[in-house]
Parts: sequence; C-alpha cells; structure tokens
Amino acid sequence: MLEKEIEAKLRDSVKRLGGLCLKLVCPGFTGVPDRMILLPGGHILFAELKAPGKRERPRQRFVQEQLARLGFMVFSSVDSLDKVQIIIERCRRLVYGNGV
Repeated sequence: MLEKEIEAKLRDSVKRLGGLCLKLVCPGFTGVPDRMILLPGGHILFAELKAPGKRERPRQRFVQEQLARLGFMVFSSVDSLDKVQIIIERCRRLVYGNGV
C-alpha cells in the first residue's frame, strides 16, 4: 500500500464525517504532521502518514510530543488502512458523541 492511498482513504473518510483533512505545511517550522484534521464541534487532530514500514524522524517525534503536550490528539506512523480506521473511529466518537 502506498502512502498516497492511505492519505486518500483518510481524507475521504474525514470528509464523509463533515470535516476537513488538510495537508499541513509550515514554512520555517519542520517536523509538523502531514495532516491536520478539523472536525465539526471544533475538534483538531493531527496525523503523520507513512509508507508501510517507515518511521518518523526525531524532529517529527519531537513536534508530535509538543502537540500532545498542548492537548491535541496526534496519530503517529499511520501506515495502513487499519490505522486509518482507528483514526476514523475516534473522529466518529468526537463528532457524534460517545466520548473520546
């Protein structure tokens, strides 16, 4: 499975929930996650997508830890459709209730 296929599945699934799955680029600030997920109700999550078997660089892990300390949900090493499904289930609970 290619990273772009994983990315497309995540993007399309978030869109069906009424949200946006934006490609995140921050010039001058490296290591930000690939995708910022914006959901109805003001929920913001981040996802770092990877080709199967690939891992984050140290700077990416550092930035993910910063975001998590700020209280954001961050999904690391999203490299399969199973991991995309975990994110979508979490998004579904945020949008429709049933807790976090």
